[in-house]
Amino acid sequence: MRRLLKWLGTVLLFLLVALSFAPTLVPPFLDRIYYAGPASDHFDGRRFFNPGTREPPRLDPRRFFNRWMQGERAVWPDSAPVQQTVPPRNVAGDGMRVTWIGHSTVLVQVNGLNILTDPIWSDRASPFSFIGPRRVRAPGVRFEDLPRIHLVVVSHNHYDHMDLPTLKRLWERDRPLIVTSLGNDTILRGEGIEAVTRDWGGRVLVPGGGEVVVLRNHHWGSRWGTDRNRALWSAFSIRTPHGNIFFAGDTGWGDGSWVREAARAGPYRLAIIPIGAFLPRDVMQNSHVGPEEALAIFRLLDPRMALAVHWGTFQLSFEGMDQPPQVLADLQRQQGLPPGRFIATAVGQPFSVPAR
Repeated sequence: MRRLLKWLGTVLLFLLVALSFAPTLVPPFLDRIYYAGPASDHFDGRRFFNPGTREPPRLDPRRFFNRWMQGERAVWPDSAPVQQTVPPRNVAGDGMRVTWIGHSTVLVQVNGLNILTDPIWSDRASPFSFIGPRRVRAPGVRFEDLPRIHLVVVSHNHYDHMDLPTLKRLWERDRPLIVTSLGNDTILRGEGIEAVTRDWGGRVLVPGGGEVVVLRNHHWGSRWGTDRNRALWSAFSIRTPHGNIFFAGDTGWGDGSWVREAARAGPYRLAIIPIGAFLPRDVMQNSHVGPEEALAIFRLLDPRMALAVHWGTFQLSFEGMDQPPQVLADLQRQQGLPPGRFIATAVGQPFSVPAR
């Protein structure tokens, strides 16, 4: 019975992947208009797009599934141990304490401000509670142990980054400032959650000091397939009196020009950079950077420290659970990078970013 349920889960997960690759198969009534505004260099009046690069043709999901069934997809365990931590209520002065919660969720505490990136505490990254990618590692901090959250940034509307159950709990408990990019507020408002949106280059002041700058990255958005690119995706520069934080969100490399733009919004004390869900490259390269491209981002941004995220929590691709940080470590040794600047920590293991 367990094997049958696992097989059914795999088939249903494939169907979700197929919907993202072939939105024309989804009933048109599932389309949504999240944003209306003037055309720009990344909005054609109906849908957003990545400027300066030609979007690749959509891949045939049957090819993806065939390779999956032929054993190219690594086997992950059902669960992995996590040592959860209880963070302090705040970090004062010029200290900066960072805790990887899992996937792209990071708690950054600095200058009395508690910040969360793309928070997800749900067991599945899915529109459904019973199917879809299931969490392998528990959150590094129990939701009940979170300090009051003052600021949340949401990079885009995919289920593993815009987790409505978590955002609703945060909103009802703490009323944080939620910053995202154009159109995503429509989705949040449907759940009674208020958010502030900006286009790329837009700025939002943070109460108590600092600001959030919404930055370009290279990705796409969708909740149901036919609503593809109705809302914008983004990275962020979070500016504080004690150093700036870069959060890449979910991104491919594209032509790399977005990284150089982000570097101009620095300098950065901390950069949060994805390294996982990168295989197979012909499927994932337009959506997700791998360890090699993550290192290129690190070099261009030149932060004091960087944290590797978007790996080892939900199985979204073909690589092994711990393969991304292993590849990253190998590349750093080959390139002679000093240890301790671009790190991949255990879930729940906090670290401090030096002020100088």
